[in-house]
Amino acid sequence: MEVDLSPKLAKKVHGDNGGSYHAWSPSEFPMLREGNIGAAKLALEKNGFALPCYSDSSKVAYVLQGNGVAGIVLPESEEKVLAIKKGDAIALPFGAVTWWYNKEDTELVVLFLGDTSKAHRAGEFTDFFLTGSNGIFTGFSTEVVSRACDLDENAVKAFVGNHSGNGIVKLDENFEMPEPKKEHRFGMAFNCEEAPLDVDIKKGGRVVLLNTNVLPMLGEAGLGGDLVRLDGSAMCSPGYSCDSALQVTYIVRGSGRIQVVGVDGRRVLESILKAGNLFIVPRFFVVSKIASPEGMDWFTVITSPKSPTFIQLAGRTSVWKALSPSVLQASFDVDADTEKLFRSKRTSEAIFFSPPN
Repeated sequence: MEVDLSPKLAKKVHGDNGGSYHAWSPSEFPMLREGNIGAAKLALEKNGFALPCYSDSSKVAYVLQGNGVAGIVLPESEEKVLAIKKGDAIALPFGAVTWWYNKEDTELVVLFLGDTSKAHRAGEFTDFFLTGSNGIFTGFSTEVVSRACDLDENAVKAFVGNHSGNGIVKLDENFEMPEPKKEHRFGMAFNCEEAPLDVDIKKGGRVVLLNTNVLPMLGEAGLGGDLVRLDGSAMCSPGYSCDSALQVTYIVRGSGRIQVVGVDGRRVLESILKAGNLFIVPRFFVVSKIASPEGMDWFTVITSPKSPTFIQLAGRTSVWKALSPSVLQASFDVDADTEKLFRSKRTSEAIFFSPPN
């Protein structure tokens, strides 16, 4: 059965004047269900507050825009209050309770990508809010809440019924939220835009890897990833993931083109990529991307805390360079001169190629 691989935009799920929550649905994007991947975005306006909740999936949160504050409570741990900014990646393992707040004029936008293999519904996150109109306590009887919290009936009604917000609310301008602590960022957040580069190709592109070496919490979440920045008109050479990790990619900035080749050498996708698009490449399918003149950045999460392992089909370290000349001649049915010409091209180690002169 053929699966639609075309890039998709998120759709609004809920929100009010404090902000909005958007998600990619497996009913419209079947690869989410096929790959057990969830994807969503949170956008908070000034003074917007995303109420405390936990999820049925492990995730990586990536700050696409703005500055804000995040509160994180891991199982049997104290609350961590982090200052967050554009480029931050935060690992959220199972059971983590989180809240998000924006006190700035610029909208705070956070991307969530994660593994739904243990979720209630494959391909989508289910969030359980601790408070609000759909909060956990609204489902319990007054007696249960009263006994659990040691409150009288009137206090329980106020405690449970005062908040009419659904997931996101807007706080008063003068409301004082907890101040972030610098030490709370250690081990919890990693800024991909300020980190040393793992790959840097002049007029080609740059890569920052997201793994347990730089963010140990990824081990608990079972996820990894990278931030890739492709220069204008540069190309990411054809390659495929040779491990079992599945990749889900979000276009952060710019635009470009993508081609994916699958089984039997069939091109299964040729499309334009734009900022806001999400796409998934099936395991072992070969993918290549070419940036527009403005360049293109993307953030990828893989379902493994290790760095992804790729086999390149171009460049000095490509599989072609590893094969012996006679094998290449026989494989392509070409003479020795043609094989030498092929082998002599693209002698750099680059996975990014600059545009032709």
